[in-house]
Amino acid sequence: MAQGKWIWYPGEFEIYHSLLLHSRRYERGVHIPCQWGLPTPYPNVFFDKTFELDRKTTFTVHATAPGVVNVMTGEFPRGRRVSTATGRPVTIGPGRVAVNVQVQKPFGLPAIFIDGEDVFTDETWTANHGLRAMSGGLELPQAACEPAFTRPDDNPEVFPFLYERWDVKEARAENGGVLYDFGRETFGRLHIECADPGAELRVNFGESEAEAFDASPVIFETVSGKASYEFPSFAFRYVFIPGASADLKVWMEYEYLPLENRADFVCDVPEVKKVFDVAAHTFHLNSREFFLDGIKRDRWCWSGDAYQSYMVNNYLFFDQAITRRTIRALLGKPPYENHVNHINDYSLYLIIAVWDYYYATGDLEFVRSVFGRLGMLYDFIHGRLDADGLVCQRPGDWVFIDWARFDREGPPCAEQILLWKAMDAMDRLSALLGAESPVRPGEADALREKVETLYWDGEKGGYIDSFVSGRRNVTRHANIFAVLYDFAPEHVDSIVKNVLTNDAIDAITTPYFKFFELMALCHIGKVEAAQEMILSYWYPMLELGATSIWEQFDPRKEGVAHYEMYGDPFGCSLCHAWGSGPVYLLGRYVAGVRATAAAYEAFEVAPQPGVYRTFKATVPLLNGSVTVEYDADARRLWAVSDRAGGTLRFAGQSVAMEAGRPAEIRW
Repeated sequence: MAQGKWIWYPGEFEIYHSLLLHSRRYERGVHIPCQWGLPTPYPNVFFDKTFELDRKTTFTVHATAPGVVNVMTGEFPRGRRVSTATGRPVTIGPGRVAVNVQVQKPFGLPAIFIDGEDVFTDETWTANHGLRAMSGGLELPQAACEPAFTRPDDNPEVFPFLYERWDVKEARAENGGVLYDFGRETFGRLHIECADPGAELRVNFGESEAEAFDASPVIFETVSGKASYEFPSFAFRYVFIPGASADLKVWMEYEYLPLENRADFVCDVPEVKKVFDVAAHTFHLNSREFFLDGIKRDRWCWSGDAYQSYMVNNYLFFDQAITRRTIRALLGKPPYENHVNHINDYSLYLIIAVWDYYYATGDLEFVRSVFGRLGMLYDFIHGRLDADGLVCQRPGDWVFIDWARFDREGPPCAEQILLWKAMDAMDRLSALLGAESPVRPGEADALREKVETLYWDGEKGGYIDSFVSGRRNVTRHANIFAVLYDFAPEHVDSIVKNVLTNDAIDAITTPYFKFFELMALCHIGKVEAAQEMILSYWYPMLELGATSIWEQFDPRKEGVAHYEMYGDPFGCSLCHAWGSGPVYLLGRYVAGVRATAAAYEAFEVAPQPGVYRTFKATVPLLNGSVTVEYDADARRLWAVSDRAGGTLRFAGQSVAMEAGRPAEIRW
């Protein structure tokens, strides 16, 4: 029975594939380098394990690069040492034997695989990038592995995507060529088979028909001289080939991860189910090596986008592996010289996300594995605060928050509330491990008092953007965070009245921050705002033909103007992960499912049906799921889960939920 696994230095798989991912952006025939620094894998890695063998045994080390196998027998380190090259059989035993494998790969991922009967590689080996375990006295990290790599011919330098053939749904002659429609937004490798291998073909890819027809599209290729072509993976729905004839055969391979959709939501408003399904499809397309921002333009991993994706993931797939990979990729390697993605708020989101991940999964080993780097990231953040301990924009930083106009002069209020939340997360993570927190005692409370003094405007009834300019401008962003993170419970009523439900305050226009705003409103029981927005904001995209959720949507625009962004007529991504918010909003707030103890040891189902008269929801839990049914006319709420620890709450009543046994509330 096979036991071996490919192993590598912990975190290096993510670092390597992040490096590849962030080197693939390609627009208009131009390679677009990533905008921030990228770490690379350690070139030299040493793998070690000591065996107690009761017989002689033979094994072979497979590696991603040439290396050496060192075998030590007898009393270490004075025993007999035998060395041989990787790829050759090694015989050892019986007795106590230390095996050390050294691999050097300057450009790639140093990794090894052994699948012998008595000697095999797994996470019980240690790995280090410059110190020899056999020298003794060193506490070395355990090697890392992924379940997809368990055979000698597997290659951890190739990400394990699956592929599925998709045929064209419709082909029609138009504009002097043929437009091929695959039916909905997709991502994968286009294939073309030609009867005339000498013909030159210009192949235009488009998320929309207009983009595919455009004379200078974002993505196109010109090819000739071959009978068949396989293109690199792109995001598209349409392919337009000017001058194409009917003898072309066009198809694609859909590239994806086998992530199981474990959630569903239907209600008496049929449009809601349509939005849910399109949001789920959008999210699946952007769940790849890591959580991506969008599949067409950047195809990069941004911490702000990922922070929302972690939440959606827990209410759609609940796949822990992709969250861990994304966090490790974003965390990179110290020393830290810039914020994550160069963005102040994105560094703060990453710290908050690690605590949220632990609370959802109870994965203490993951926290332990990233805690050192997380502490160094916090120290970097703290080292860039101003003399008053406030987040400010230093040279090279980008204070983002959102694509919105707000007063950016001086330290922005929204950043300070995020810093306060990150301090709280860092304290909690430190307490989990019994470690000293990098947050100074009393620092979070002092920050909150400063924010109250400097930014709260009692006359305006909300937090101002900045106290430096004197303009005392109020926008939604800081106030959304204040409500969502329970930063100022005493101000919630004022903020809701004067900011969040005040039409005189500029509206949020991106699905990204609209998600935060709706979370804040649902958090205080105003779930109707999310329900209304699903119909007035998300559903109109579907009415315009969207098969995935867009990066930005302004209902006031018409026609191809919807596709314009960043000064580019087709710059708007039509498949953006941050548009998948309805999946989370419906499961977390309408169905009311949430953990009330780490790892869902306790959880509650406390629905907020809002305007819906009936609904049925299935929501994933850690190692389980819950199904909830609500019927206002029958005055009945019903729920069942396959794991214990739940409580059903509604209409002032509470009912304990036993695993596998339905719970019901009537009123």
